[in-house]
Amino acid sequence: MKKKTWLIVIAAIAVLLIGWLWSSYNRLITASEAVDGQWAQVEAQYQRRLDLIPNLVATVQGVMNQEQEVFGKLAEARANYSGAASVNEKAAAAGQVETALSRLLVVMENYPELKSSESANTLMAQLEGTENRVNVERGRFNDQVKSYNIMIKRFPTNILAGMYGFSDKIYFEAASGAENAPAVKLN
Repeated sequence: MKKKTWLIVIAAIAVLLIGWLWSSYNRLITASEAVDGQWAQVEAQYQRRLDLIPNLVATVQGVMNQEQEVFGKLAEARANYSGAASVNEKAAAAGQVETALSRLLVVMENYPELKSSESANTLMAQLEGTENRVNVERGRFNDQVKSYNIMIKRFPTNILAGMYGFSDKIYFEAASGAENAPAVKLN
């Protein structure tokens, strides 16, 4: 009777351990997918921004042709974003887009005919809304990354995470130099 009781206890422990492993693995997968899904939301907002920029540039170019450098930087930044492969590369390229876009906005402020253009004003309002969405989605992404990173570091899930190759996800951080306002030289 004693041997049978021990077998039942061992079987119960094995079932609990398997259940814990199964549910922990599924939680890790869910958290990892949540981070990836949230990054997709950030990218969707980046794409919206990139889709609006050519229309804004075309509107501004119609009024002022002498600011070709600003337009070139915007086109280059958009191309860099399109060619980026990793989250870090895309975040860096998005920073380049933001820098070039802020230069364009400064240039636009110096041209009264642009301020009165309904097309430019409409596009600017859409771009401003998109920028707000980008910031919200970046914050949500970082929240998901935080939750995931905490999960894979806590004991005993960290053992399972290490066994199956779950590693830290990287937070979205502002591009270096983002704290400095862009300088625009109008000749």
